Amino acid sequence: MRNHPLGSGVALGFGLLAGLVAGPARADFDSCLAGIQGQAAAAGVSAQTFQAATRGISYDDKVIELSQAQPEFKTPIWDYMAALVDDERVEDGRAAMRQNASALAQAESRYGVDRYTIAAVWGVESNFGKNLGKMPLVQSLATLACSNNRRRDFFRSELIATLRIIERGDIAPERLTGSWAGAFGQTQFMPTTYHRLAVDGDGDGRRDVVDSVADAVGSTANFLHVAKWQNGQVWGYEVKLPRSFSVAAAGRKNKKPIAHWASLGVTRVDGRPLAGEGPAGIIAPAGLDGPAFLVTKNFDAIYSYNAAESYGLAIAVLSDRLRGKAGVQAAWPTDDPPLSRAERRDLQTRLAARGYDVGEPDGKVGQKTRDAIKDVERKLGMNPTGRPGGKVLEALRGG
Repeated sequence: MRNHPLGSGVALGFGLLAGLVAGPARADFDSCLAGIQGQAAAAGVSAQTFQAATRGISYDDKVIELSQAQPEFKTPIWDYMAALVDDERVEDGRAAMRQNASALAQAESRYGVDRYTIAAVWGVESNFGKNLGKMPLVQSLATLACSNNRRRDFFRSELIATLRIIERGDIAPERLTGSWAGAFGQTQFMPTTYHRLAVDGDGDGRRDVVDSVADAVGSTANFLHVAKWQNGQVWGYEVKLPRSFSVAAAGRKNKKPIAHWASLGVTRVDGRPLAGEGPAGIIAPAGLDGPAFLVTKNFDAIYSYNAAESYGLAIAVLSDRLRGKAGVQAAWPTDDPPLSRAERRDLQTRLAARGYDVGEPDGKVGQKTRDAIKDVERKLGMNPTGRPGGKVLEALRGG
């Protein structure tokens, strides 16, 4: 789901989606693979490894379908945050941190990135290793590399990088599964990013970001270290803006001394004076009527993992929750409250009970769930939005 300024990316980004114009290339698939083999050989991939990894793979129409998908529903920031930072994820995260305390402490000490931020990336990317993705990397990347899309050279590089992982023996081929675009592992690295930044955290001589938590969290810490994370500095904090604040002054890149923002009347969300050193920007992801945040260069380091402010904010707030701090305090500008994952599962269960095919009630809202919500909203006399909000859930609970 992401593309990153540090290089190839950790996962696939919004900019990459815009560049995909894939078309049928099934007939040319075998000849395309033959051409890639020469490039792979030049990169150190043996003929034996290449043939074993590509034997039996085929052009995957599902990958092309996913690459071309343009979702009609834009997720509001409050729904995005509610799904990624809820009490359930905080509890799961604290348990994962206790279970893997040694690995996180080692990553923190070695790379100068605090364990709460590392764990927050881990939680957002794979729900602490529970959701790694099931699509075979070689087949997905070969399909994209041999398709008529503007980023085929990018995917060709990622495919060759995947084959190099297999050649080195760091990760078993059958464990190399992930997203349709090639992101894999517990913190969703792209293969070329893996080669640049993955580390051997458990000392076994391999960099296994799939099955070794120590390798995964160490690699994530290394990523943030290279992105210029400054340990001891906060990512930022929630603030309250004066009515006179201009939207033109907001923006992650528009960094000013904290004293400048204080002079404009910006305070912490509880009214206390601003604190901290160094330049900072102000972001207001839902507009000036919603929550606002003062963000430092450490927020930029988190942002570089996925090049999206909403994503960066989810990690930042989750890291605070894992520390025991409060979440977002100001109200989001909506009269229809967002749902936690538990509430989304409840919603899906109630839709299924009414005969809708929404798949397994897992809290993940896809097109089937949105279509079902729209239909039930019509039947209940509500505006058919397809959004999983508090109003439709309460209506279903009320019978």
